[in-house]
Amino acid sequence: MDDLKGKTVRGGLIRVFGQLAGLVIRLASLVVLARLLEPGDFGLMTMIVIVTTFFGLFATAGLTAATVQKEQLSNEQISTLFWINIVIGSAPTLLCLTAAPHLAAFYNDHRVKWIAIAVAPIFLITAMGAQHSALLQRQLRYFALTVVDIGAQLGGFVLAIALALGGAGYWALVVAAIATPTITTIGVWLATRWVPSPPQRGAEIASLVRFGGVMTLNWVVIYIAYNFEKVLLGRFWGADALGIYGRAYQLINLPSESLNAAVSGVAFSALSRLQSDPARFKRYFLGGYSLIQAVTIPITLLCVLLADEIIFVALGRKWADAAIVFRLLAPTILVFGVINPTAPLLQSAGLQVRSLKIALVIAPLVIGAYVVGLPFGPSGVALAYSAVMILWVVPHVIWCLKGTVVTPMELVRAAARPFVASALSAGVTVVVLLCCDPFGTAIARLALGTSVMLTSYVIILLFVMKQRDFYMNLLAGLMPSSAVSTETQAVGISQVMAPQPPASGSQIGAS
Repeated sequence: MDDLKGKTVRGGLIRVFGQLAGLVIRLASLVVLARLLEPGDFGLMTMIVIVTTFFGLFATAGLTAATVQKEQLSNEQISTLFWINIVIGSAPTLLCLTAAPHLAAFYNDHRVKWIAIAVAPIFLITAMGAQHSALLQRQLRYFALTVVDIGAQLGGFVLAIALALGGAGYWALVVAAIATPTITTIGVWLATRWVPSPPQRGAEIASLVRFGGVMTLNWVVIYIAYNFEKVLLGRFWGADALGIYGRAYQLINLPSESLNAAVSGVAFSALSRLQSDPARFKRYFLGGYSLIQAVTIPITLLCVLLADEIIFVALGRKWADAAIVFRLLAPTILVFGVINPTAPLLQSAGLQVRSLKIALVIAPLVIGAYVVGLPFGPSGVALAYSAVMILWVVPHVIWCLKGTVVTPMELVRAAARPFVASALSAGVTVVVLLCCDPFGTAIARLALGTSVMLTSYVIILLFVMKQRDFYMNLLAGLMPSSAVSTETQAVGISQVMAPQPPASGSQIGAS
């Protein structure tokens, strides 16, 4: 692919802006619905979402990642994977229907049964669009993906607000959960205009299925690790406590999840195309890693400084108990900012088995932390969770990078300038807030703190830390290469089937 740098940077920025738009939609939904619904409504929905999302991990069987990662892929292979997805996606739908009464018994709440029955078709709907979404990723068609994502989120948001205003209660959340994947599947079908052919026995998909199987197992282990505390809180503390924890958890993770969703898919697609070019592989990864840290670190410090104001403005007075949980969870933004980018590094390099082994170590560590913190309620769980994740950062990075083209010290250097700039800007923000504290309301304090933090951070990072050239290089990547022909820029199934080897010498940039 001749203009891989340009397509990667443009795709990454499109996804970032798309995720920012999605972030606005999700924040608006959170702010409005938090005032229209009760904590128990959110807690009730979280009870079922935790379980159904686990079922949903099997709906695609990791075959979308296999489609993106494979260097050479035929139409017959993709079509066969599509039909495998349909078969596999039917299983969690049936499982959800079967498990509905048992989930109600586990949570001691009969309403869970009807929610589980209502959301059961989601898995089959998601499976129907899995390969179409993978094709868009493989082609780096991130504008189309972004339009679909935003449309789906907006559709779900509008339906939820309308139903909540009509007094539907938690059913507003249920309908939104069904509508969003349905709109997404319809959107990716329309965007690709690809119609699968009948499955072929000789399509040589064994390696793809094995790759997908390892990826799925990895996702399952990680999902259990990072969501088991919600099951425990729902079971032992009830819907209200889970609602408080769940909203704080969702709010604290919105920025990092949006950034990870924007960057990881682009990184995985681009790095997968560079498997045979270690030098460019390394430059692309480190450039993207530095960019992620430049966003993640200041967000973490801002959430710690302004937790009370963020909760008050975003959720309202009745959610005051969520502020302490929000602040205690804030360090996890930084932790995930450090460790999440290593996932596409390993997976694109074909080291998904190592990724699985790491997941198998993380899971018992965090689950043990949940158990320790559970007697102290949501705050105890949040504190224990953050503490164990902080302790895990260094071993995680060393293990991930062992034997790869990237070293731990290179990661440290990539994050050093954003870290220093964030720390200095946080100090400036604290001084300003202390001086202005007696004169501001919560919303004024939040606006002041955010503006001071952002302005001082940008100035320090670009000019004091001398990162202006790095970001100018990223912006330069927005311009298409003059060497790219119309034929190369055209996106179609033919490009997906036989991607061109990357040209040498191109880079995103390094700090």
